[in-house]
Amino acid sequence: MTRTAPLDLVAADDLFSDEERAIRDTVRKFCADRIRPHLAEWFEKGELPARDLAREMGELGLLGMHLQGYGAAGTNAVSYGLACHELEAADSGLRSLVSVQGSLAMYAIYAYGSEEQKNEWLPRMVTGEAVGCFGLTEADFGSNPGGMRTNAKKDGSDWVLNGTKMWITNGSIADVAVVWARTDEGIRGFVVPTTVKGFTANTVPGKLSLRASVTSELVLEDVRLPADAVLPHSKGLASPLGCLNEARFGIVFGSLGAARDCLETAIAYASDREVFDKPLSAYQLTQAKLAEMALELGKGMLLAVRIGRLKDAGTLKPEQVSMGKLNNVRVALRIAREARTILGANGITLEYPVMRHANNLESVLTYEGTSEVHLLVIGQALTGVGAFR
Repeated sequence: MTRTAPLDLVAADDLFSDEERAIRDTVRKFCADRIRPHLAEWFEKGELPARDLAREMGELGLLGMHLQGYGAAGTNAVSYGLACHELEAADSGLRSLVSVQGSLAMYAIYAYGSEEQKNEWLPRMVTGEAVGCFGLTEADFGSNPGGMRTNAKKDGSDWVLNGTKMWITNGSIADVAVVWARTDEGIRGFVVPTTVKGFTANTVPGKLSLRASVTSELVLEDVRLPADAVLPHSKGLASPLGCLNEARFGIVFGSLGAARDCLETAIAYASDREVFDKPLSAYQLTQAKLAEMALELGKGMLLAVRIGRLKDAGTLKPEQVSMGKLNNVRVALRIAREARTILGANGITLEYPVMRHANNLESVLTYEGTSEVHLLVIGQALTGVGAFR
C-alpha cells in the first residue's frame, strides 16, 4: 500500500502558488545536496562553515529574501516561511543563520536605518559578503530587554557604547552588529562595524543545543561611533521588538520543518524495523503515535499558512505571531520527542536527526520569546490587561 506524506493529509501543496512551491523545492534541494551530508559532523564538532554558507545562500537569494530593493529577492512572506521550513528541516542552526541575517540585522537597518546605512550594508548582506548579528539580549535581561545595562552616551558628536550582549547568533563571524543600547533618549539601535576598537565577540562554549550554529557574547568597551551610527528611526523598545516579530514569523514555519523531518524519519524507520517478526509500523501503538504526530503537524502548518497570508495582507498582529510561535514550537518539540521513542536507542545517535532536532528545539522554544512570554502576549490581547510584571 502506498504511503502518504504527512503534510499531504492536509493537502498542504494546494495552499501554495507555483512560485511558492518552486522556492520551497529549491531550498529543499540545496539542503539535501549541500547541508544534510555534513550535519552530523558539524553538530558533533560544534562547528559550522557559516561564512561559506552565507555566501551560498546569498547566491540563492535567501538572505533578506522578503525585503524589497537593495538587491533582495522581494518574495512574499509565505515564500520566506517555506524557505525557513526547509532550512529547519535540515537544522535549526541553519535557519537561525538566515533568520538573524535577514529578519533581525538586515530588517533593523531596512526598517529603522538611514538611506546611507541601507546602501552601505544591505546589498552586501543580501549576497552574504557581509554577515550581521543582532545584539539585544543580555545575560541578565532576556525576557525583559527593557532592563538592559548596555548604554550609549554622547561625547561631543560621537556616541560611546559600553556593555555586553549574550546568546548572539552569528556574533563572532559578523561584519556588522546591530546593537541596542540605553540612551538619555530611551533605547536606540546602533550600526556597529565589528572591526571598531573596543568591540570583541567571544564564542559561547559547551552548548548541547544549536551546535551547528555560531553563538557568541558581544563585549563593547568604550566603543566610539560617529553620530550617524544610530538608527535614526529607532525609538524605544518597540523597534527591536518589531524585529523580533519578523524573526518569530520564520520560526512559525521553521519549527514545523524540524518536526516534519522527525516524523518522516520515524515513519521510514518504523517501516523498515522488524519487531516480533513484523514491521514496527504494523503495530497499533506505533500507528497511533504516527497519526497523532501527523495531526499536530498538519494543524500547525494550516496555522502557519494563515499567519503568512495575514502578513502578506499587511494585517498580521503581534499576538497572532505569538500564537504561531507558541503552538508550533511546542508541537515540534513534542513530535521530536515522540519520534525518538519509535527509534528506540537508535534515536539518540547522530545517525538519525531526531535527537539533534529535539536538542535544537529546546533553544527555539526559548529564543525570540519564551513560551511564558507568548502566553502573556496572548493573554493581554484577550483581556486588555498586561500581566508581565
